[in-house]
Amino acid sequence: MAKVYLGLGTNLGEKEQNLRDAVQKIEEQIGKVISLSAFYVTAPWGFASENSFLNAAACVETELSPLEVLQETQMIERELGRTQKSVNGIYSDRLIDIDLLLYEDLVLSVTSASGAELTLPHPLMAERDFVMKPLAEIAPDILHPVLGKTMKGILGAL
Repeated sequence: MAKVYLGLGTNLGEKEQNLRDAVQKIEEQIGKVISLSAFYVTAPWGFASENSFLNAAACVETELSPLEVLQETQMIERELGRTQKSVNGIYSDRLIDIDLLLYEDLVLSVTSASGAELTLPHPLMAERDFVMKPLAEIAPDILHPVLGKTMKGILGAL
C-alpha cells in the first residue's frame, strides 16, 4: 500500500458538499482515506474571481500506481461536474479540483497514454499556501522529496 497525498479545492456550488462528495468517491475509487484536513477558506490563486475557495488535503492508502491515481482523480472530477482542466497556467472557477501532491517519496515526470502529464511531487505545491496549510495539518513532518524540507517547514517559509 502506498500513501498518497491529495489536494482538494472548490469554489462553485455547495463547496463543503463538493469536498465531501470528492472524499467519498476517493474512498470508493482510489483507497482508504486515512486522514483529512479541516476545510480552509482561501482566495483564488492565479486568477481573479468573486468566489472564494474551500480547500483540504487528504492522505489515502492505495494499491494504484501514480498514473492510475491520476486517472481516477480526473474521472472523479468529471463525475462531480468539472468540464475543463486548467491549461498552460490559465485558471478558472471550478466545482472540484483534485491534485496529486505526493506519492510516497516518489520523484517522477511522465505522460500517460491519454496525454495526461504527471509530475511528482506536484511542482507548484510549495508555492501555494492553500495547499500547504491543509497538508501541513495532516502531514507536518513528511519530507518533500526534492526540497528536503518538512511540510511544516515549507509552510513556515511561505
